Amino acid sequence: MGVLGASGSGKSTLIDALADRISKESLKGLVSLNGEVLESRLLKVISAYVMQDDLLFPMLTVEETLMFSADFRLPRSLSKSKKRARVQALIDQLGLRNAAKTVIGDEGHRGVSGGERRRVSIGIDIIHDPIVLFLDEPTSGLDSTSAFMVVKVLKRIAQSGSIVVMSIHQPSYRILSLLDRLIFLSHGQTVYSGSPANLPLFFSEFGHPIPENENRTEFALDLIRELEETPGGTKSLVEFNNSWQAKTNDENNPNRTTNRPKLSLKDAINASISRGKLVSGAPKDPNNTTTTGSFPTFANPFWMEMVVISNRSVTNSRRMPELFGIRLGAVLVTGIILATMFWNLDSSPKGVQERLGFFAFAMSTTFYTCAEAIPVFLQERYIFMRETAYNAYRRSSYVLAHSLISIPSLVFLSLTFAATTFWAVGLAGGLSGFFFFFFTIFAAFWAGSSFVTFLSGVVTHVMLGYTVVVAILAYFLLFSGFFISRDRIPPYWLWFHYISLVKYPYEAVLQNEFDDPIKCFVKGIQIFDQSPLGAVPASTKGELLKTMSKTLGMNITGSTCVTTGTDILKQQGITDISKWNCLWITIAWGFFFRILFYFTLLLGSKNKRS
Repeated sequence: MGVLGASGSGKSTLIDALADRISKESLKGLVSLNGEVLESRLLKVISAYVMQDDLLFPMLTVEETLMFSADFRLPRSLSKSKKRARVQALIDQLGLRNAAKTVIGDEGHRGVSGGERRRVSIGIDIIHDPIVLFLDEPTSGLDSTSAFMVVKVLKRIAQSGSIVVMSIHQPSYRILSLLDRLIFLSHGQTVYSGSPANLPLFFSEFGHPIPENENRTEFALDLIRELEETPGGTKSLVEFNNSWQAKTNDENNPNRTTNRPKLSLKDAINASISRGKLVSGAPKDPNNTTTTGSFPTFANPFWMEMVVISNRSVTNSRRMPELFGIRLGAVLVTGIILATMFWNLDSSPKGVQERLGFFAFAMSTTFYTCAEAIPVFLQERYIFMRETAYNAYRRSSYVLAHSLISIPSLVFLSLTFAATTFWAVGLAGGLSGFFFFFFTIFAAFWAGSSFVTFLSGVVTHVMLGYTVVVAILAYFLLFSGFFISRDRIPPYWLWFHYISLVKYPYEAVLQNEFDDPIKCFVKGIQIFDQSPLGAVPASTKGELLKTMSKTLGMNITGSTCVTTGTDILKQQGITDISKWNCLWITIAWGFFFRILFYFTLLLGSKNKRS
């Protein structure tokens, strides 16, 4: 069935309403199938919806795209060979055999044609052979030949036993010949409903016969548009259609009361399944076929969904190595710059200040390099919404899979940064100190990546996302304790200090560096270095130390240790949390933001309009 009408007539709204893609609060009435009210949960199982936009992973081939869809939508009980056979049959059905090994492509990568992309989009939603298929303008943006090929595919799907409902803007004569039924809309009202063959008779009886050589749908749409511009609008045509429909039904079905569907909705669905429809929705127990309970919500178990999502994401990313290469390059260049800037720092008072600066910059840079994760989900958002809207997989599977596949790259980046800077800067702790530094960098990457991923679920625009991330990370750095110690932060801002993601890894690496109570960082003669007295001769400094010793009643010589690492930590206000607790808190922040990301997907990606 084709739904026609001018722009703004309500075609997409009708399709969305039938497909349960509009919130219940915005709709009146109900949707029924076989005379029974159709529940939302059941509709998701037996139907599929093809969006107007082709939302596909660009670096997967046509065959891989359909195979991953089969892994999602077909049950685990089907063997891999049977899934592959289903995919191969679908490729032939869609006329995609010559493009099977070609990548989908995008603006930067050459791929399949527009018509082939549209057929792939249809294919991923019909892989499980749904009973009802909705399509929003599947021929939009295609040339006449490609459009005809797409509708021809849809005709074959309908002939196989599916109900196909699509909106279409202005079908050609060839496309019109493929349609079984038409509905014309005007401002949301039906102005014609019936077979394309009855169009001439309908408009002839209305008093506007269709000229012999004119395209029927073009004539109908032009007439509707003319009537819309008149004072009375299309009211006369709507009323005529109502009376014409009643008359036609009386003529065709004189005993309508005896012609109601004999099968209940439950029996009709089971009959379709027995003919091979709804591969993923087949009931596990044929004797237990209640309308709401017999069809599994998801085709596969939780762990299987995670495996398929991970495999798909890795395959797509592996063919775009430049994305990880750019991030690795940024981390490596930053590490080299820091290593050369802070080369082999000493243990003098100036060295202490330089170490503090190195750690603050290193930790904040770790978080800033995570900002590249913003476009990752934003590019997949609508693919995710389309797939989860019809229960291809669970949202929790998506979150966990993407969390797990991010870990290897974060480990590699952390190891690269730690190896580049630790020994070059001359940090303390030896091998155990290096491993703790590495783990802290990894925890910071994990927390930063999770935080940015969460924001990408909240913010829908890339540039807005970057702005928000940069601003919040700047605030985290400000309240981390580097620029102003915890003791000096105003009480009304102290809460921000404790939620700063930079605070915990920064304090962890400081403790890793300065937790040696024996190592001396400021000796007696060096206490003058950070004051105007630093320029006086050493002999004068010695005399000053003697005077201070007499006054204080203690012996302070030029080699006496005045400040140890523990003293530096106290000066920085780092006394309340151990370095290992700082590490665990940083990792916990990462898990916290992943959980928040899950809830943003659960609440914010319903894929329904109001």
